[in-house]
Amino acid sequence: MADAEAEPLLQIDRLSKRFGGVIASDDVVLDVAAGELHAIIGPNGAGKTTLIGQLTGEIAPNAGRIVLAGQDITALPAWRRSAMGLARSFQITSLFLDFTAQDNVALAVQAHAGHSFRFWRNARTENELRAPAHAALARVGLAARAAQVVANLSHGEHRQLEIAMALATRPRMLLLDEPMAGMGPEESARMVALLRELKQDLTILLVEHDMEAVFALADRISVLVYGRVIATGTPEAIRANEEVRQAYLGDDDGGGDA
Repeated sequence: MADAEAEPLLQIDRLSKRFGGVIASDDVVLDVAAGELHAIIGPNGAGKTTLIGQLTGEIAPNAGRIVLAGQDITALPAWRRSAMGLARSFQITSLFLDFTAQDNVALAVQAHAGHSFRFWRNARTENELRAPAHAALARVGLAARAAQVVANLSHGEHRQLEIAMALATRPRMLLLDEPMAGMGPEESARMVALLRELKQDLTILLVEHDMEAVFALADRISVLVYGRVIATGTPEAIRANEEVRQAYLGDDDGGGDA
């Protein structure tokens, strides 16, 4: 658990985003402490993925500020945010299926260092790329699968691999968008164990529909409804919050997001 007195690693100040007449982020105020696993939950269409896109620089907000480690990053491009230690895994995996697991992670190392993907052949041979790639694979439990072509890996292993790619960039903060989407019980249990281990030395912002996983992992939880944060607190406080319970009535924990 993070030191409550320390300055937050991430501060979101009155962030707003509209798509035509749809309000995806409505004056969002949120902070994430260094060393914290902070979960974002909410009904379908609440704006969770849109919020993550704004944090990574893929979506420009209409108003508000994003501050990382004391620096305003609101106008910075995605690559600058990545260089500052912000790493994202996606709701839908984006992997090179014809490459090995180690090739994929080595390419992430290479791209983070500022080199073009057209030099991908070097990623297979250069130790400065292979060593951190292997270390990242070991950290997520895929060391024995390093030489496997990604197309032959399971869905759960794809998600582990994507996290390994994020870890290989040496992030100070992980943004995880539905890492357990589409997983069965055994794969979900493995992912929960992995995230429990990672939270020991990484700050994590987790968007997840699996409430059992959220309440098992999170230090704090923020609830988004129609783009607005309606509650932030410990898992116990969120579980007891009547407004949160009402927001989830009739919601099936699945599907897409705005």
